[in-house]
Amino acid sequence: MKNCIIKYLVFASMVLIFSCDKNFEEINTNKVDPTSASVDPIFLLNNAIINTSNSNTQIIYDMGIVQQLISPNSGLLTGANYNQDNRQSLDDHWIKYYQNVIKNTGDIKAQLSAENAQNRPNLLNMTLLVESLAFMILTDEHGDVPYFEAGKGVSDQIVLPAYTPQEEIYKDLIKVVRNATASLSTSAPAENGEVMYSGDIGRWKRFGSSLLLRLGMRLTEVDLALAEQTVKEAFAGGVMLSNDDNYVIRHDSNYTNNAGVTLNATEANNFYMVDTFVEFLQDSNDPRLESMAVRYIGAASGPEQVPENGSTDPEDQIGMPMGFDNSTIAGVAEQMNLPSFYAFTQVDRNRFIKQTAPMFMVTHSQTQLLLAEAAVRGWVTGNPAGYFEAGVRAHMEQMAAYDPESAIPSEDIDTYLAAQPFDSGNALEQINNQYWVSSFLNGPEAFANFRRSGFPVLTPNPYPAQDITGDFINRLTYPTDEIATNNANLSEAVARMGPDNLDTKVWWDK
Repeated sequence: MKNCIIKYLVFASMVLIFSCDKNFEEINTNKVDPTSASVDPIFLLNNAIINTSNSNTQIIYDMGIVQQLISPNSGLLTGANYNQDNRQSLDDHWIKYYQNVIKNTGDIKAQLSAENAQNRPNLLNMTLLVESLAFMILTDEHGDVPYFEAGKGVSDQIVLPAYTPQEEIYKDLIKVVRNATASLSTSAPAENGEVMYSGDIGRWKRFGSSLLLRLGMRLTEVDLALAEQTVKEAFAGGVMLSNDDNYVIRHDSNYTNNAGVTLNATEANNFYMVDTFVEFLQDSNDPRLESMAVRYIGAASGPEQVPENGSTDPEDQIGMPMGFDNSTIAGVAEQMNLPSFYAFTQVDRNRFIKQTAPMFMVTHSQTQLLLAEAAVRGWVTGNPAGYFEAGVRAHMEQMAAYDPESAIPSEDIDTYLAAQPFDSGNALEQINNQYWVSSFLNGPEAFANFRRSGFPVLTPNPYPAQDITGDFINRLTYPTDEIATNNANLSEAVARMGPDNLDTKVWWDK
């Protein structure tokens, strides 16, 4: 009996071995691998587009540096509130763009190259524009970053990419965006499955030209000739015509707004609008304050921030001053006759920064304001006042996209513009102050334009223990993960660019 059992087990094992060998290659092929030819790369593009939505780094650093949104708390939230280096909060930003956007676009390019990109030229050019937006954000935030070798982990097995100087990145981005925009064609195969513009080539072209305009204007302090040339090319190509052309990530219950999730969950009671920003809007009776803000009057704690005591009335708003931590802000609130710091003004998380709120990355409003400055400089035709008014109006009309309760009536927009006409004698400051407002909740763009233009004129954060020697943070440092895994290439960049701290300036920031 024992021998029979042994013989049976041996026979069963042999059957199992040979049966496993049958169709071995097919069984062990990952048919849902996003880098394989079995998956339409349009889905990779959609994933890249969704991930161009900003990470939470912007609410810890960018929006605090430009004095729009701040937290008095330390720990994970340490950043612009104290002008201190907190690399833990930078990992999310780096991972989001490199391990998602740049990886996806790199895989698309590799797949199209293998399949002959001539068959889907529009998909390739859309991919190049999305990738260029991501690279621009990364290099503006950090300076030198992996560029020419980035996104080639699968195609070329480059897992530790070299860093490229920012000057080279910008010059190549201008070339890539120019060529990709020009190469988009209605006669090529349609790509209606993409989620940004549903394959509308005209809108993709206008986005590309608007991105090129942004690239050119970023260089006004470092390469005036290249800036002018690039701006003229962008203008001739045709930029965004209305808010319908906005590059906006539309979030839903599956693909949520990162800041919206954070500000409606663990940090719901911890972030406040800065007094500088609130008072700028109040002083000009700007109707956008009512669209954006809420103050929970009488709130002595987080749980007391309830709709019953929430006010959106602009006259009730009180912004939080810079330079105080979790212990000292209580005394400031008391001096201002507030029951606690929980009674300062917040961005309204029930309307303006919901989990499903849109994220605007490149807009008609920003584009018109950049054209206003370009017109002042004599680089484009048209009246600077017309561009200025169109830019402000477009952003006010954009408020309705966040929530119906945030919409601004057209008559209120007209009243504001009549009371705040374009001032040619103070044009650059007025234009860039409005760009600051127009970039609210797009922290990286607000931070970049603040460094480029010098506007708005802000009083430095007075917090006593800072990691900077100047008045403001000039760049974001590299995250700890990158230091640990790609240190040799990172060290080359640091030796070339300057110390990896908050003081070192990026190439275009003069």
